[in-house]
Amino acid sequence: MHILVFGRSGQVATELANAADLGFDQIDEITCLGRDLADLEDPIACARAITDRKPDAVINAAAYTAVDRAEDEETLAGVINGDAPGAMARACADLGIPFVHISTDYVFAGGGTDPWQPSDKTGPLGAYGRTKLAGEQAVAGAGGAYAILRTSWVYSAHGNNFLKTMLRLGADRDKLTIVADQIGGPTPARDIAQACLTMADQLIGHPEKSGIYHFSGAPDASWADFAREIFACAGITCDVEDIPTSAYPTPAKRPLNSRMDCTSLEATFGIKRPDWRAATAEIVAALKA
Repeated sequence: MHILVFGRSGQVATELANAADLGFDQIDEITCLGRDLADLEDPIACARAITDRKPDAVINAAAYTAVDRAEDEETLAGVINGDAPGAMARACADLGIPFVHISTDYVFAGGGTDPWQPSDKTGPLGAYGRTKLAGEQAVAGAGGAYAILRTSWVYSAHGNNFLKTMLRLGADRDKLTIVADQIGGPTPARDIAQACLTMADQLIGHPEKSGIYHFSGAPDASWADFAREIFACAGITCDVEDIPTSAYPTPAKRPLNSRMDCTSLEATFGIKRPDWRAATAEIVAALKA
């Protein structure tokens, strides 16, 4: 089986490049396309990359993820997050192969305390969420087998993310103020990669499993809780002071409630929520080594 991945240097794409390490021996080849081979600012070129290579399945792990900058670059973000995935999905539909697309909790307004169901009404708070929602709609409307995987708070040993920022800041400071009223599930990139491969593999024989699914780490926690766990795993002595979102203003609004109901993903694909605390300990240990 040949899997074509859009993205090469991002957190999930980096994990996808090592499919054998993720336990997918049935995958003969994974091709990860960086911007030099498939620029998401050119949706037609992205579609052509699929039709030229004719893989068995496609995973889109690339996106415009600069949440704050998107407020000033919504048109560009819309091409990358909306138009390009739509073009990819249509190319996959024409070839009769499944398309797996990673989306985000930012498609929701983030109110309340109940975990978001895949069928819940969306209501993005900013440009990033609007462009990701546009991508979801384009993928779902392409007419082929697809899976949209909404996830949140992605972290790994690679790239830039909250865990690595906390390790850097915590080593130099006695105390940090961290937002405590945003609640969600930190999600290891390695587990997202495994989920995407599992979904792609199953969709080849079972296109009826197409749909939107949620995936996040368990248990739900605040950013402040996440920071404390990172420091505990790293043996860093740094106090964490809880603050509200209002005390840390950003150009783009963040959803306060990023809890995700992941039951349909487990029921359909057998994929369970990962324990982010265990993953955090493993990643911290790997970085220290």
